[in-house]
Amino acid sequence: MAVEDRANWSMVAVAGLLAFIAMLDMSVVNVALVDISRELDIDQETAQWAVLGYQLPVVALLLPAGMWLNGAPGRSVLLVSVAGFAACGLLAAAASGPVWLIGARIAQGVFGAALFVLMPVVAARSAPPALRGRAMSVPATLGPLGAVIGPAAGGPLVDAFGWQAVFLVKIPVCLAAFLLTLRHGDPAGRWTTPDLSSVRGAALSASGVGLVLLGLTFATGSPTWAAFCIAGLVALVVWSRGAGRPVRAVVHESGTGGVHAAVLVLALAFATMNYLVGLRLQEVDRLSATATGTTLLAFAAGMGLAGPVGGRLADLFGAHRIAPAGAALTAVGMASLLTLGPQWTQGEVAWRLLVAGVGMGLYGGPAQLLVMTSVPAEKAATAGATVQLARSLGFTLGPACATAAWTAGGPSAGLWLATVAACGAVPLLFPRGRNPLSV
Repeated sequence: MAVEDRANWSMVAVAGLLAFIAMLDMSVVNVALVDISRELDIDQETAQWAVLGYQLPVVALLLPAGMWLNGAPGRSVLLVSVAGFAACGLLAAAASGPVWLIGARIAQGVFGAALFVLMPVVAARSAPPALRGRAMSVPATLGPLGAVIGPAAGGPLVDAFGWQAVFLVKIPVCLAAFLLTLRHGDPAGRWTTPDLSSVRGAALSASGVGLVLLGLTFATGSPTWAAFCIAGLVALVVWSRGAGRPVRAVVHESGTGGVHAAVLVLALAFATMNYLVGLRLQEVDRLSATATGTTLLAFAAGMGLAGPVGGRLADLFGAHRIAPAGAALTAVGMASLLTLGPQWTQGEVAWRLLVAGVGMGLYGGPAQLLVMTSVPAEKAATAGATVQLARSLGFTLGPACATAAWTAGGPSAGLWLATVAACGAVPLLFPRGRNPLSV
């Protein structure tokens, strides 16, 4: 095999590690909120900002980060992002009060946004076209695995070492990513220095996304959540007609609007299903939190097993064939939950989640590959950012949709919603005149 045909698997591993820790941080802190509230002597609403303080800047800054990092990733950009993320985690663990903790989490979210944008670009640029499906499957699998594993791993960590452990557990992973990048990273690349106009555009898009995310987060509380969503959507419309035109152009010219929609819809379907199954097992079937968490890990197991297979199949048969097939299998797994009787058992639920997880593993890498190979190299970071934003909004919408469906028609209504959404994603993944390019 010629040198140019070899993949830089060390940097592919870096992309996977970054995906894992960035997504892990989206969920692992949730299980520590009670302890944080008690030890820092703050109420639950304030403690919740240990989570929101990270999530908001991550999602809100994805689009501007994508535009500014289009010329990256150089080794220096990656090193600064990883080091900043780790340093903020250390600061959060050392917090003695809410202001310190929330400030550290907001700063960590800023670096987290950079990691989210960089990881698919790093994976895509570290492998030649013949191996790119396998490379893309690494972050596409490890990222969602981090989100799923977070709550299951966080509980034992908090019980054994205290709430600080949920911030410190990522430090060894950051160190490994830093050292691998230092040794194997390509020094070529640069980031675009933002001018005043791009800063204004970034502020507008970040405000819009942040307001929508806040509204969806508090959708089950005060009715003012709708005002947040409306204000955010107005800001995004204004942004899209001005500073956001380059982002719209990337999606439009690459012909990947359907893939973006599928990513959002499948993330929504998964988040809805995951929330409802966990709630149903505890509230109706009276399973313990440990038993529920163990059952939900079946989905993660399926994803972890199928992710590498999906990447290899995409290299052999094309991502445009494997991505919709994986999404269809995910829909089958979700639909099978509708056949459960009035009393659920762990085994009956687990194998159905395993099927859905296998489908999601087969779909994840190829779907990301469809986007990253449909844009020019100089716009790869923007494409990565738009996919991550679609996925993040889907994950955020899921619990709100699940709660509304449960209220309207019980858990079966929510499972129907998840199944229909997953089915709807399948046709969106079929090619529509895309012109694949090399990243």
